[in-house]
Amino acid sequence: MPDNVTSLFRSTAAHSPSMAALTRESDGAGPVDFCIPCNPYFPTPAMFEEMAARLRDIITYYPSSADTITAELCSLLQLPPQCVAMGNGSTELITWIDHLLVRESLAVPVPTFGRWTDQPMETGKRVDMFPLQESSGFALDLAQYAEFIRARGTRVAVICNPNNPDGGFLHKHAVVQFMDAMADLDLVVIDESFLEFADAENEPSVVHEAMLRPNVVVLRSLGKNFGLHGIRFGYLVANPALAGRVRSMLPKWNLNSFAEHVVFMLKEHGAEYAQSLHQVRRDRMDMSGQLSSLPGLTVYPSQGNFLFVRLPVGAEGTVVRDRLLTEHRILVRECGNKIGSSSRFLRLVVRPQVDVRRLVTGLEQVLYGTSRRGAAVSEQATGTAYSSGTAAVDRLVSQTNGAGTRGLAQAAGAGMPLPAAASAPAVGPGGGMPVPAAAGLPQPEPQPVPQEAPRPQPAPQPVPQPVPVPQPVPVPQPVPVPQPQPQQFPQPAAYPEPAPQPAPAAPPLAPAAAFAAPAPAPAPMQVPPATGPTPPGVPARGGLTAAQVRGTDGLSMAPATGWPGAQSWPDAAGVGQAAG
Repeated sequence: MPDNVTSLFRSTAAHSPSMAALTRESDGAGPVDFCIPCNPYFPTPAMFEEMAARLRDIITYYPSSADTITAELCSLLQLPPQCVAMGNGSTELITWIDHLLVRESLAVPVPTFGRWTDQPMETGKRVDMFPLQESSGFALDLAQYAEFIRARGTRVAVICNPNNPDGGFLHKHAVVQFMDAMADLDLVVIDESFLEFADAENEPSVVHEAMLRPNVVVLRSLGKNFGLHGIRFGYLVANPALAGRVRSMLPKWNLNSFAEHVVFMLKEHGAEYAQSLHQVRRDRMDMSGQLSSLPGLTVYPSQGNFLFVRLPVGAEGTVVRDRLLTEHRILVRECGNKIGSSSRFLRLVVRPQVDVRRLVTGLEQVLYGTSRRGAAVSEQATGTAYSSGTAAVDRLVSQTNGAGTRGLAQAAGAGMPLPAAASAPAVGPGGGMPVPAAAGLPQPEPQPVPQEAPRPQPAPQPVPQPVPVPQPVPVPQPVPVPQPQPQQFPQPAAYPEPAPQPAPAAPPLAPAAAFAAPAPAPAPMQVPPATGPTPPGVPARGGLTAAQVRGTDGLSMAPATGWPGAQSWPDAAGVGQAAG
């Protein structure tokens, strides 16, 4: 491993060099991987031996069609194949969602998985980034996120649950309420790529709710859960119209033979898979405790198979990353290139305890100077007054609604739309927006110009009233506002049931009000033209209403009694529910 590995990270388009590249730069053995969020306990050694024995056939012959592989997966998940589309990894599905279903704008909380910000920008869409606040532990306040979406007029909303990189979790009832409140958007995406590692509630997934809604897509991962990132496979769940639209654009053989082989193996290994998830959750708790014992290191609560940590004051993430790799052969994810994060944060994948002890030892030597090269932390401090390296950028984004420095002038002169009402609290307890607009910030009193002072006189005179300009404007401290309770959310509009008399082809949904103050009664809804943005209050085009989905043939759900062919295969949310 070269002594200076920074060039390896700069020469890759990804956030980190691949394991293959790192292996080539070393003596043939890769580092201990705390970077790629992979399940370290699955597949089992016996499953790897079985795949190795079949390697020649697997890589020699074409796989079956995607429809065949999808049908087998759906028999395990107990989902109707009409509502599922399998892709060559979640990135392929995100790409097609962007091309097919995102027409003009997309909102996403940041920091998050980079493809949700980068992919729409690559195709010219407007990306409205809702900054999660470090002061609130990067928790997502859905009410303030909804206000932000309404103020920006965004047509697509994304939620990652749990979120990457911080592992923040939203309970199912809150996600469903948000989906229904956003029923008039073109699309709502719930990315559940890491949900099978969650244990905060028994059935956290919203896949079944998504199938009954006209504009909701749920994204799920297989590579992360099954510990097989190299195979590249994942799937989405939506109503038949949305899922079919994506499925029709995918190549005939977009899934490879390894993916097929693994999917057909799963029904025989449900118990081992459930045990692997259970062990990851136990390791997460143990690893969090060990890291929290390091002075100055902050560990955020996580429901993913990774932990988001803030380094002590004075530590630079790239230095810590490079020294862990060169001195201790440990690969970590430094988050300085994630929008909304900074180089002071690391994402550390949950691994077995023997690897965690090696990580803790390496961090102690790098951070606190017990190695020959000294400490990466320039000075020990409590860190209580520290603000992340991107805090100023986050405030600028929130204050200008994403318009940057030019937006400050526009906000002052042109009355730019603001992310929240002026009467809203400055900072919400759930990680919402800070003071949302320049108009909401304390402004210095204008000082009158002394008329009696002769203007041509060059002699310097003391300013009559020195202006104590705040440097910088103090960030308001969190106001102790009570956490929004479920009953504070507007009740979702009831989805229309099939009526005995003929109904319109696409009955409009009654839009649930945003989480802000109720709006006046809308004018009679009209179907928008074929081009242009979908106005609020009109159901998204290209989908079915709940009544239509319920009346569609072939959508009767199988009993939720576990995955067939195994005594203890977890349910679709992967939380270890035993078969009935």
